[in-house]
Amino acid sequence: MASVELTTEQVIDLVKQLPAESKKDVLLALAAGSQSSQSERMAAAKRQLRIVAAKRGMNGDSMSDDERQALVDDLIHEDRSCRE
Repeated sequence: MASVELTTEQVIDLVKQLPAESKKDVLLALAAGSQSSQSERMAAAKRQLRIVAAKRGMNGDSMSDDERQALVDDLIHEDRSCRE
């Protein structure tokens, strides 16, 4: 199958020319791919959080949501010298 290279603008222009139902199909196809990518990113983030938790002597799988949020907050702010 031959392939054609198009710019983003060209693709957008082509989609704009489609009938409404076809535009909906394009959006649904893109959304399905996006959801899959989001699920993969979430799974990778959870794996990374488990690794970081283990390095700090914590069990990432048994942490509550509040504990998980506190860990993430600590990670985000660990380079700051101010403490309350």
